[in-house]
Amino acid sequence: MEATTNTAAVERNLRKERIGLVKSNKMDKTIVVAVLRKVKHPKYGKFVKKTSTFFAHDEKNECMPGDTVKIGETRPLSRMKNWRLVEIIERAK
Repeated sequence: MEATTNTAAVERNLRKERIGLVKSNKMDKTIVVAVLRKVKHPKYGKFVKKTSTFFAHDEKNECMPGDTVKIGETRPLSRMKNWRLVEIIERAK
């Protein structure tokens, strides 16, 4: 019993983080981030690019389209927002 409570405490607060490209900042305090990943095709073995889009909270409206950002998982902030802006890694040129 002691070991399970200890491992539960260790696994807690492990929030996911993703790095992606800002696609849109048209909403107030919200950005749309595209996260690219490469997945191996199950039959043919070729690596295919897959994109996931996330709605993230940007409190200061400081992101512009084309910026590379790091987003972190958080509690639900609205119907579609479960992510928040952690940092801007690189500004768009």
